[in-house]
Amino acid sequence: MSDIRCATLLMLLLAGAVQAAAPTLAATLEAAARAQLERQAEASGLDQPEFAISVVTPRAAPACAQPLTVDPVDTRNAARMRFAVSCKNTPGGRSGDWRYEYIVRARISANVAVTAGPVAAGQLLSDADIVFERRDISSLSDTIGAQAALGQASKRSLRAGEVLRQSQLTAPILVKRGDPVVMLARIEAIEVSTAGEALDSGALGAVVRVRNVANGRVVRMRVTATGMVAPAAEAPVIR
Repeated sequence: MSDIRCATLLMLLLAGAVQAAAPTLAATLEAAARAQLERQAEASGLDQPEFAISVVTPRAAPACAQPLTVDPVDTRNAARMRFAVSCKNTPGGRSGDWRYEYIVRARISANVAVTAGPVAAGQLLSDADIVFERRDISSLSDTIGAQAALGQASKRSLRAGEVLRQSQLTAPILVKRGDPVVMLARIEAIEVSTAGEALDSGALGAVVRVRNVANGRVVRMRVTATGMVAPAAEAPVIR
């Protein structure tokens, strides 16, 4: 075999190897979608998330001399995410450049908090009410961890086995309008308390108006526990 034929054959083999090693457009999109989902899962605190990703019939794209750029366009719905793939063949955005959008579908599963049994509307959640199960949460965007759910009240009745979501829960009301409350203030090691009357209802951390029974002044206080309030930041006398 002549040197020319050997060189030609070697070039063809190398070209084939490079082409085989280059990721396909679908693989590039899947990798970008997986990275995006992993970032979102980490931000949401999902426990052991798993993803099943597929690209919806990607259109054929022209060859690109440079690495493809993939940017998320809309990833709010895992079942229908949009990504833009672009190619900068030449500097300055000339006619050889192109940009196409593609649809990527994903199914997401994770270990999430689930109701262990029926939960009544207004019921405060305890450890006995929550179990962990792996569920498909592709269509859910507000799942909540068990620790975050503990002590919260259900807005409505829940069936056994429902995935707990933040939209289903609310912080329990610890101070009700008209209730007597203890107004507690701390200055270094000194603690001062006085009786007050709540003029608003509030959950933990809420700022409510409280009338000081001793002098009749109304101030804004932060709810710290059942029947307990403490000075809020910048709590001026309002009457």
